[in-house]
Amino acid sequence: MFQEIDWSRAWYASVRDAASRIDLSLPSVVQPFCEQAAALALVNHAGRPLRFVPQASLPEGTAYEEFIGATGQVPTRDNLHDFFNGLVWLTFPRIKRQLNALQAAQIAQDGVGKSRGPARDAATIYDENSALLVVRDDVEGAALVDALRNHRWREAFLERSAMFGRDAEAWLFGHALMEKLVAPYKAITAHTRVVLAGDGYWALDEAGRRAWLDRDEAARLAGEGLGKGGFTPLPVLGIPGWWPQQDDAFYADDTVFRPKRKPA
Repeated sequence: MFQEIDWSRAWYASVRDAASRIDLSLPSVVQPFCEQAAALALVNHAGRPLRFVPQASLPEGTAYEEFIGATGQVPTRDNLHDFFNGLVWLTFPRIKRQLNALQAAQIAQDGVGKSRGPARDAATIYDENSALLVVRDDVEGAALVDALRNHRWREAFLERSAMFGRDAEAWLFGHALMEKLVAPYKAITAHTRVVLAGDGYWALDEAGRRAWLDRDEAARLAGEGLGKGGFTPLPVLGIPGWWPQQDDAFYADDTVFRPKRKPA
């Protein structure tokens, strides 16, 4: 199952380092995830040591997020979905911890009903299907963000392609998004959070930028909370260099690169 993953793909850069520390020859990923969490001294928002446990440890009738918040234990199945979830915990532990804190607080306030409510819905979207697009905080960066938010795809991805890698970079966060990209198809679209970063960020190495992003975005979530309006759609295979033959015809496919909807 895990042999299906092509780690050379650009979209797995965010979790590639964490994956390299997991022994995939073992019958289950639960124990190696526990070992890595302990080595990194990870804790949940209540300060309880973060540990991975088999899915059967989740009591019937208890919400997944509530259980993590109360115990520090992350129910985990040996499948691609939970494998990527574990890698994200090891890569962006502060963001994951803050998302869980938001979800646990909403459950404590509203209980577990048929509907998650807007805050939990937004946190679930973030957790499952998000990407973090870091953009240099300058005039050119603002122009790129404006092009993306207004679905001017050709401008963003072709005319401004040189910015990617130098002044803009995408880090995948959503574990369901990563799972879909094991067998990539053109229409895969991320709910994207834009993160503006000054020159100091761009002077860091990859590990430093990853750590900076984890700290900055977790603090942003703690300070601002989360709503569905904070996301912008991003067809991930449109990111320059992430797919072959990214020419005019590629971006002209409006079933994927859809125009901005006009207000009703």
